[in-house]
Amino acid sequence: MTSMSSSTRPLLNRRLAEFGTTIFAEMSALAVTTGAINLGQGFPDTDGPEEVREAAVRALRDGRGNQYPPGPGVPELRAAVAEHQFRRYGLSYDPDTEVLVTAGATEAIAAALLGLLEPGDEVVALEPYYDSYAACIAMAGGTRVPVTLRPHEGAFRLDLDELRDAVTDRTRLLLLNTPHNPTGTVLTREELAAIAELAVERDLLVVTDEVYEHLVFDGAEHIPLATFPGMRERTVSISSAGKTFSFTGWKVGWVTAAPALLTAVRTAKQYLTYVASGPFQYAVAEALALPESYFTAYRADMEAKRDLLAAGLAEAGFGVHRPTGTYFVTTDIRPLGERDGIAFCRSLPERAGVVAVPNAVFYDHRDAGAPFVRFAFCKRTPVMEEAVRRLKTLAG
Repeated sequence: MTSMSSSTRPLLNRRLAEFGTTIFAEMSALAVTTGAINLGQGFPDTDGPEEVREAAVRALRDGRGNQYPPGPGVPELRAAVAEHQFRRYGLSYDPDTEVLVTAGATEAIAAALLGLLEPGDEVVALEPYYDSYAACIAMAGGTRVPVTLRPHEGAFRLDLDELRDAVTDRTRLLLLNTPHNPTGTVLTREELAAIAELAVERDLLVVTDEVYEHLVFDGAEHIPLATFPGMRERTVSISSAGKTFSFTGWKVGWVTAAPALLTAVRTAKQYLTYVASGPFQYAVAEALALPESYFTAYRADMEAKRDLLAAGLAEAGFGVHRPTGTYFVTTDIRPLGERDGIAFCRSLPERAGVVAVPNAVFYDHRDAGAPFVRFAFCKRTPVMEEAVRRLKTLAG
């Protein structure tokens, strides 16, 4: 019998060979071992609204969702998602045929790409991109084509000409993330209109990751791409409850799309988790119906924390790219005399007692991302103040 170790074929599927342990796992483990403040992984250190948590407890006690929920999601949540899309954006979706509940946005992205791509299809994505995008494109057999957001006047900007040039006859879809993680860029109405025109002209599908839709600052506006002419029938819109309501462990996401697109996504999704998060789906349905005052207060709180962290990072000597959305600040470490973000982040817990994430891991063009480091500000204000105090020691 031939031993496994003598086989010339690697155990890991070759499509996943470039993907090891995620940077979030590595940096969070580093935070634990060093006792550093974890501003790396993007999860809050407090729970969301008490009434939403109690809604989950009530569902558990009432026996709602303790067994398999319906494959597309519980009717109450699908109706709440449809109402949210209509109330906020004027987008009308049928809860029965155009809304799908997923195990967070991460599964929604995976299901969309697995359901819509075939081997050899090209996917144009904005670089730097959230790490699951690259892995999901690879698992689907697609080829990723990055279009790099580049720093300009304190923010990261999309070059629309570069985007157009990236589209070829093999391009199947565009994968967009706005508000954009990790850079904090929010695409403007003009940029989105140009993207919509390109998608219609080249007959492209678009998958949009909009999980930070409620976290836009400085008067910016989140505008779903599906609202533009010709886009509703070709756009798969994705969002989730984790970032908006600070219950990231519940893993409740959703997809809205025209029936044919949704069927493709659901066909893949049903063989991933089938269903998930039963009782939490009922709670999220109630969360989506919270009054506007909740969303306004949440946004204002995050904006204040952004300002606190951004000012502290600037005083510590970082170059700061002030985000217009999300709950991350991207910094440039070159003013500190550093150039390698990965090495910098691995040494930062010992040097300053803070954990961050190197943006280079979100790039195919690693050199383009090498000097950039991301910090999360979705933590309690006293924690943020202590992190800022520690980081200022880098300035000498």
